[in-house]
Amino acid sequence: MNNAIRYYHSPIGWLQLVATEHAISGVAFVSKPGESAVNSPVLDLCQQQLEAYFDGTLTKFSVPLRLEGTPFQRRVWEALQTIPFGATWSYSELAQRVGNPKACRAVGGANHRNPIAILVPCHRVVGASGALTGYAGGLERKQALLAHEQRTRYML
Repeated sequence: MNNAIRYYHSPIGWLQLVATEHAISGVAFVSKPGESAVNSPVLDLCQQQLEAYFDGTLTKFSVPLRLEGTPFQRRVWEALQTIPFGATWSYSELAQRVGNPKACRAVGGANHRNPIAILVPCHRVVGASGALTGYAGGLERKQALLAHEQRTRYML
């Protein structure tokens, strides 16, 4: 099966969801939807979990993921998935967690190349001072995701 694609209109804009037969391989912000060509149980599950996340009833995703990148990138992306819901880590803390405390720039590069937004929560990484730094979806979306998680965390 080729990749299946679906467009989901989230509270912070359109998302393109991409799946293989068994796992999500991409979640990206797009300006407008394209055509969703194929139905997929994996895409159904992903959309259901995103809807529950945005409704404030889901704090940890369980949809299967397919992360393709270098071994270092995959270590960074796996570490991102351990950042607790509603929390943030600095690039330095993330570098320490992947076993290379001096690799802050490389961690930033891997974070920037994360192919699965939101589910692999690169939005939870901030500058050393706590300031919001770059985000592929734009800083306003990063801020909205972090604010959503803070509100939800205090409601639970």
